[in-house]
Amino acid sequence: MNFELSEEQQILVDSVQRFVQNDSTVERFRKMRETERAWEPAMWARMGEMGWLSVPFPEAHGGFGGSFMDLALILEQLGRGLVPEPIIPSVVLAGGLISRLGSEEQRDRFLLPMIEGRSSLALAYAERQSRYDLADCLTRAEASGGAYRLSGEKTWVLNGHAADHIVVVARTSGDQLEATGLSLFVLDADTPGLSITRVNGMDGQRTGRLELDGVEVDTDRLLGPADAALAPLEWAIDRAAAAACAEGQGIVQELFERTVSYLKQREQFGVPIGSFQALQHRAADMFAEVELCKSCMILAAIQADAEDPEERAAEISAAKFQLTQGGWFVQSNAIQLHGGIGITDEQDEGLFFKRLRVLQGLFGDADHHSDRFQGLDGFDAEARQL
Repeated sequence: MNFELSEEQQILVDSVQRFVQNDSTVERFRKMRETERAWEPAMWARMGEMGWLSVPFPEAHGGFGGSFMDLALILEQLGRGLVPEPIIPSVVLAGGLISRLGSEEQRDRFLLPMIEGRSSLALAYAERQSRYDLADCLTRAEASGGAYRLSGEKTWVLNGHAADHIVVVARTSGDQLEATGLSLFVLDADTPGLSITRVNGMDGQRTGRLELDGVEVDTDRLLGPADAALAPLEWAIDRAAAAACAEGQGIVQELFERTVSYLKQREQFGVPIGSFQALQHRAADMFAEVELCKSCMILAAIQADAEDPEERAAEISAAKFQLTQGGWFVQSNAIQLHGGIGITDEQDEGLFFKRLRVLQGLFGDADHHSDRFQGLDGFDAEARQL
């Protein structure tokens, strides 16, 4: 398989690299984490102007018509600067679902303003008890005439604290764990009965906790068909996991390069510590894991556009597992080779460490994706042959 970038992709990567180096360094992230929003609307609008927010959407929906791989290349470079703007929740999760399921009126109303950088989105699907089970939903939506009344609670809503519109998963029929009966609704952040609490994350970013107390919405806020949201939700979460791998790859690469640079500069016994053979071996092992993360990320990004759920799940779960296991090897060694100062807030490496730990748990940790991979039909067939 040819992993070389096309000319257009290389131009895209170069433009994002310049943006990170000139306009969104780690120092900017340090300033943003002290604010309530933790990201800048002006910078979000600039991303819209540069066309980055339109990349994965069809031209018929106001997008650029690019591939998920194109978006992954953007996220990889943004990860190297800890750029905090909400691309995963807005573009990949909520935006992806609106593009896939929404009517033309819904896309014009909710998707186009986000693509242009004039608004941001969020997806509220997780609950206290649900862990990684997307079907586990206690939030209810009761039909009442020409409207629905939503009641329940959602946790860990990425960009939920700042989004203009939030796609909420609610159960319109069935019991708590049933695969059928889930529906999607697009709510305005200021909808009466919707209470949003800002939650500070360990990585310096923010999430939201939503409480819905009889929130009433018209039927035009129903996204896609009722009772059939699980499959598109699984599709969106898979793509978000691939996006997390892309951003995480940028962080893994950055940690490795910073560590090698430190080994060349830090002196002990009158020589750079990078001249010690044991540390050279350690750096070589880190390099191998970085390359494995890169290869798995590319395959996951390619398969994120696949419609076959098994085909998509195999590569994305493999990539997420590698980011968690191999990524941990790189980040833990980066901290150790820097010494105790590496984990401190004053050192940039500590900030990359924290963000990568969050990404490793988002949309399924290593145990979840290992179990899912082993449950795929192809894995069972290979096991029986052995």
